[in-house]
Amino acid sequence: MPAAPEGTIPYSQGRAAQPAALERIVPHVAAQLDELGGVLTARRPVFTGIGASHAALALPVRLLEEHGLPARRTLAGDLVPETVFADADLVIGVSQSGRSTETLDALAYVAPEHRAALVNAAPSPLAASAAHRIDLGSEPDSYASTVGYTGTLIALTMIARALAGRSSTQITAEWAGIARLMEEQERAISTTVDEFAARAADTVAADLVASGAARSVTEAGALLLREVCRVPATALVTRNYLHGAMESAGRTLHVTVGDGRELDLARTLAEAGHPTLALTAVPLTSDGLLYVAPIPGHLSLPVRTVLQTSVVQRLAGALAQARGVDIEDFVFHHADTKTEEPVG
Repeated sequence: MPAAPEGTIPYSQGRAAQPAALERIVPHVAAQLDELGGVLTARRPVFTGIGASHAALALPVRLLEEHGLPARRTLAGDLVPETVFADADLVIGVSQSGRSTETLDALAYVAPEHRAALVNAAPSPLAASAAHRIDLGSEPDSYASTVGYTGTLIALTMIARALAGRSSTQITAEWAGIARLMEEQERAISTTVDEFAARAADTVAADLVASGAARSVTEAGALLLREVCRVPATALVTRNYLHGAMESAGRTLHVTVGDGRELDLARTLAEAGHPTLALTAVPLTSDGLLYVAPIPGHLSLPVRTVLQTSVVQRLAGALAQARGVDIEDFVFHHADTKTEEPVG
């Protein structure tokens, strides 16, 4: 089986490194935002990416919608750029490696002055292709991304806040104490998540259900369960899930993220005999097949999203261990998803 590429770190190490890494990423990104100037006056931004990077884009789009900005996200590998980017005054390509071929190809259709890139790795081909760029500081990351993904969520939030007109002080203040919050979250949910993973070890499929910004959690989570645990996993939107998709439940695990209809859904699934993990800020007690991972409700939406993501990362690691899957081994290698194009 193909091993993780050279330069990546073990999944467990990536998770353990997250609190300190995110503390570094916040000021690193803030300093770069201060240099972007007029770019942050864009009113019709489009975000594009592939894989986990595309999943992350649900968060900034929701934040900007709440500020009245018609932001969009688009899948870089499946678009007609001339149409999608026609009225955009800023296109932000997101790739943690900076080498995703689809995202590079998409940005090639954008006028140079409207191109921006968000990457972890700098320098990188994507960063070199854009007139405006932000990087996370080349933080060491695991192959199934941990630090790179949560860092990208933070950077995207900071970009969205800047586009919405928030000051530098407000943008950085939102992330004060993020390392401590992540460490507290880990202690609060580790036993529950590990028990849930053990209970669901023989699962044949997984559904992860949420709406709005939490789709960044479920879409990335479904990808992790496929990559790390080799479980066929799907991310579904809450209200759409209720319209028939949930009828196939059986030898499946379920993850719900949210404080609304997701709670009734979690109870319904658990009572029907399906192991269900609910990530919620609503006081709720684990009962039978319903496992509850509490998320602090007083925090901002982006901070909660990062903490929810850390819970799903814990689940992926625990479930892989329960299933006897080596996290660092991958079944397939594709030579055409990352470019070796020189940086210049």
